[in-house]
Amino acid sequence: MMTDPIADMLTRIRNGNRNETPAVDMPHTIMKQNIAQVLKDEGFVLDFQVGSMVEEEGRQVFHPGEVNTPKKVLRVFLRYGPDGERVIRHIERFSSPGCRIYRGSRELRPVLQGLGISILSTNKGVMSDRQARAQRVGGEMICRVW
Repeated sequence: MMTDPIADMLTRIRNGNRNETPAVDMPHTIMKQNIAQVLKDEGFVLDFQVGSMVEEEGRQVFHPGEVNTPKKVLRVFLRYGPDGERVIRHIERFSSPGCRIYRGSRELRPVLQGLGISILSTNKGVMSDRQARAQRVGGEMICRVW
């Protein structure tokens, strides 16, 4: 049983980034999909797809697209620079299930003087700290990326 699925997602991205894999797979949830969308919008990942893992010829194969299977898979395509350098240098969980951390819009500070982002869960959806400051909303600090 997984107690913190978002921390699991961030760990899979961190490990895939460290191993320089092109994509990482994880169990799908709407929250993870929203976090992946923010990472894509901010340029930290190339893209993401929702699909399912199907066994073909004795191995697991990813099939993109919406399918009616009980277990959906979220595949996140990691981004690397032209010389193979990592775009994500650091990714960490900020708030946790045992200790939720909330910030108002006035308390949001740029991460690494604007080079990184914080991802927040607000009443207007999951968004980066830049978007939250622009819309003047606060929320739960999910993670920080730079």
